[in-house]
Amino acid sequence: MLTFVGLGLYDERSVTVEGQDALRNADRAYAEFYTSRLVGTTVEDLEAYHGQSIEVRDRAGVEQHPEDMLRAAEDEDVVFLTAGDTMISTTHVDLRMRAVERGIDTRVVHGVTAQSAAAGLTGLQNYRFGKAVTLPFPYAHGGEGVPPSMVESIEANRERGLHTLVYLDIKVGEVPGKAHDDDEFMTGDVAASLLQEWDDVLGVVVARAGSPEPTVVADRLSALSEGEFGGPLHLLVIPGTLHHLEADALCDLCGAPADLVEASLV
Repeated sequence: MLTFVGLGLYDERSVTVEGQDALRNADRAYAEFYTSRLVGTTVEDLEAYHGQSIEVRDRAGVEQHPEDMLRAAEDEDVVFLTAGDTMISTTHVDLRMRAVERGIDTRVVHGVTAQSAAAGLTGLQNYRFGKAVTLPFPYAHGGEGVPPSMVESIEANRERGLHTLVYLDIKVGEVPGKAHDDDEFMTGDVAASLLQEWDDVLGVVVARAGSPEPTVVADRLSALSEGEFGGPLHLLVIPGTLHHLEADALCDLCGAPADLVEASLV
């Protein structure tokens, strides 16, 4: 059996009870933290809290060389862990399909996602989000500013009145599961600074979703580019047209300027 477990958003306690049971009862546990990371904990704390040894794999060890994990899952109960949900954004459908092709039973224990948390913290309605995008560091895509394909996706959402969730790039060190001085986490102010060159519209920075003290701030992108939002992980939301309840939530929960919000009302 190969069970995919989403660990949630922040620390060792963010996993669901079902996911916790699967992890504690497993014969083997593997994890990857190159697509996202639980910034409120360490691998050692995860192991201690759940009473389970966890082998952290790098990208090649998951995507190119998963044979040892699959062999183990043929005879043992194996869990594969990621931050968030293993099948949303940090998708591992390919690994699951490889297991199914070998006749291995699989299941998915879902975790809280950044997408649902962003809707809940901002007050924007989840069903009014369009296609999500990822904003890479400029050096990572070989160009300057914002990739044209990303701008096109945001504009297509806005033409339909839909909100856009912008995932912000992370670059982590080479040793799996360990923090490094050269780890990079794009922050909301950097993202806003890049995007304001496209259009200085209303944006919402969501920082440390899932933590005890998240930060949520709404303003023009130019104003957000001057802000300080604390430690990672950060997200940025570009709202589309707003229902009056969404507008009230952005003002009351996120501190958005009333005149800016009124301009986006349906």
